[in-house]
Amino acid sequence: MMRGQDPRPWCWALGALLMVWLSVPALASTADHRQFEELEGPFASGEEVTEACLGCHTEAAEEVMATRHWTWEYHNPVDGEVLGKKSMLNGFCIADRSNEAFCQACHIGYGWEDETFDFSNPFKVDCLSCHNTGDYKKVAGLAGHPAYERTEYPPGSGKFHGPTDLVEVARNVGPTSRETCGSCHFYGGGGDGVKHGDLDSSLVEASRTLDVHMGLDGGDFRCSTCHQTESHAVPGSRIQVSAVDDNRAIRRGEQTDRNPATCQACHGNAPHEEGAMATRLNEHTRALACQTCHIPAFARGGVPTKMAWDWSTGGQLDEDGKPFQRKDDDGHVIYDSKKGDFTLGENVVPEYVWFNGDVTFTTTETEIDPDNAPVPINTYHGTPGGEDSRIWPVKLFHGKQPYDTVHNTLLVPHVAIPDDTAFWFNFDWTKALEAGTEAAGQPFSGEFDFVETTMLWPITHMVAPSEQALTCGSCHAEEGRLAGVEGVWLPGRDRHERLDRFGFGLAGLMLLGVLGHGALRVATRHRRKEH
Repeated sequence: MMRGQDPRPWCWALGALLMVWLSVPALASTADHRQFEELEGPFASGEEVTEACLGCHTEAAEEVMATRHWTWEYHNPVDGEVLGKKSMLNGFCIADRSNEAFCQACHIGYGWEDETFDFSNPFKVDCLSCHNTGDYKKVAGLAGHPAYERTEYPPGSGKFHGPTDLVEVARNVGPTSRETCGSCHFYGGGGDGVKHGDLDSSLVEASRTLDVHMGLDGGDFRCSTCHQTESHAVPGSRIQVSAVDDNRAIRRGEQTDRNPATCQACHGNAPHEEGAMATRLNEHTRALACQTCHIPAFARGGVPTKMAWDWSTGGQLDEDGKPFQRKDDDGHVIYDSKKGDFTLGENVVPEYVWFNGDVTFTTTETEIDPDNAPVPINTYHGTPGGEDSRIWPVKLFHGKQPYDTVHNTLLVPHVAIPDDTAFWFNFDWTKALEAGTEAAGQPFSGEFDFVETTMLWPITHMVAPSEQALTCGSCHAEEGRLAGVEGVWLPGRDRHERLDRFGFGLAGLMLLGVLGHGALRVATRHRRKEH
């Protein structure tokens, strides 16, 4: 670049090259695992596969066991509480405790079915859960194991699984993919698209219009393209969100503690580079998360997301005393005897909140006020107009779940494991709550009811192409998208009565002046002619 030359085109070109580099699929491995004698088997269990893997990948298990994917725990920086999937509450399946053998089908380990699980055993790490390239499925109910032989589960259900060919799976391992990551993250909360709204199976073979990054005709990104992983630690979290990243783009190879999964990590804090509105749009990034304009709706791929779940209606049986399901006109389940009523949504317009990344949670120990429902299971913090906050799009989920009417705490139910205390198998709430709270170490008075709850989930996937981003009129209108957001002055929506009076008064005086001047000109025209 010559002295005095505008540097911006060079920066734009480097940015474009970075995006191309990030969008190129990972190079093929230099190791063909089909040639390894160690993987010829036979393998009787997943642990034996892991033992073979660790013969070469000697540090992999130790790295995995240091991550939240393994521990399902983290320390909340807001209040220091130890939280995580294994102890937190939600409005969907409510809690992991007592249901571990079912829920841990999405754990990257083998054998976690209760509090006795050995988190220090490296052979319990499931390498195949993330690195399989097909024909590998962990069965809900088998404590993180696949079916090693043809297995009916639940017993007597008529549903059979497996057997899994562990040798074939192990000899065909590869990099992580949208499908392997999505096998858990797309199905959180009880099914495809249930929980997040912006993560579902439609992203496996997405189009550019659904997600400009992951679309097969777009960037064709893997999840790891943005969630760049080191030592098996995956950056980015729905529990601990990087809500504000007011920085330039991260250079390739740069050593930094920043989260590489933020929009700014690639696009920088001034992403709009062309057009007359670029400067004005870049100024908006001081108040708006990128996702606010670039994700106009979620659940756009044809998979509906649950917007509400009412557990209180669960347990209804048909005339033969059997559980049943009810479906809508599109074949989607909207009532299940095991779970209650659902409200589904597609192409959902998000809610918008000020968010600085700090979240507090209602736990099994939190005393709630049922007379002030809905009870927020999580609360997003942020200061309207604050430098540390941005307006974020969120999915607002509504639940109705059991609580202790004496202790005023949300309760942990035992639902999923086939025994005489699980709600899905006996439809007895008292037994289910007694078993669940005992497993969670939670006091239970025996008296319960159901209370409405809410939960927020950040929307950050399903990024639409730029031509589908929100326009100015989407917000700058009386009933625009940000109508309910405090601390924002929006021309076209907001008014100040005194300022309006002053402005209209000034305009009136100007009009009177013009009319008066015109009248004088007319009245004195004859004098001007004589003169």
